[in-house]
Amino acid sequence: MIKIGVLGAGHLGKIHLRLIQELSDIFELVGFYDPNEEVAGAYADESGVKHFSDIEELIDQCDAIDIVTPTVSHFECAQLAIRKCCHLFIEKPVTQTLEEAKSLMRMSEEANVCIQVGHVERFNPAFQASLSYFDKPMFIETHRLAQFNPRGTDVPVVLDLMIHDIDIVLSVINSSIKRISASGVSVVSPSPDIANARIEFDNGCVANLTASRISLKNMRKSRFFQKDAYISVDFLTKEAEIVRMKDATGEDDPFGMYITPSDGKKRQILFDKPEVADINAIKEELRSFSNSIKNGDTPAVSLYDGMNALDVALQIMEKVDNSI
Repeated sequence: MIKIGVLGAGHLGKIHLRLIQELSDIFELVGFYDPNEEVAGAYADESGVKHFSDIEELIDQCDAIDIVTPTVSHFECAQLAIRKCCHLFIEKPVTQTLEEAKSLMRMSEEANVCIQVGHVERFNPAFQASLSYFDKPMFIETHRLAQFNPRGTDVPVVLDLMIHDIDIVLSVINSSIKRISASGVSVVSPSPDIANARIEFDNGCVANLTASRISLKNMRKSRFFQKDAYISVDFLTKEAEIVRMKDATGEDDPFGMYITPSDGKKRQILFDKPEVADINAIKEELRSFSNSIKNGDTPAVSLYDGMNALDVALQIMEKVDNSI
């Protein structure tokens, strides 16, 4: 049983606390810390989870710490936990700066602790159901659009929304980045509310990413194009669709769809809709975190992965700032 404490009892922190309680066969929830005594007291009364008013007192009693605080405090909280040799789950973005992420990398290696970063879309069941179909995508288009919510405007849209798709793209493209271009517009808040980025990879792949927090409807959809296949993943509705082409052989299927392109070779079009598991992605990433601790494996979303996503996000933000 892994003794775990949660730092942060905001909207997402409460979700983590609830799911950790549901994973009682894996985790022993020691308690939580939140500097807002009023919020912390109310949640402790409501949930029965112990509230610690001293962050180090909580860390001292844990094997692992789940950091669900605002990004500005990630580094400070992580430092405290690593010094106590606690394993870490850190929500995205991992830190505010690359320097902070690199420092955590050095500290974690010295302390021999596991760090997983909360890029939850890696565990989205629609994405998981699509993984076996990926074979060197060469063009990717993502749209992550959210209806306006004043609660999120203190964080740039690239770090709040687009970073999810940055991580997904980096996880499926095994190539270094050649060039990044981006633009954005500030409509209702001081930082850009909508941004578009084009990432060109050395292997020729191009990814076109759009993120907005001023849309009339929510959308979280990605499309992957590769030789002989098109893969569509809807992260919001948790659905996946795959269109594939193969050479037509033997007798035609009377219900099949065929085309004969200019090369004269008849091809069959196949439509696949893989079965998507009914799972909670946050619960699955926490379960994965526990397995990494127990087995000594590299986490599914490592600190290195989180640092790479942050690096690209910061480069995009710089390009966006220069475009305004």
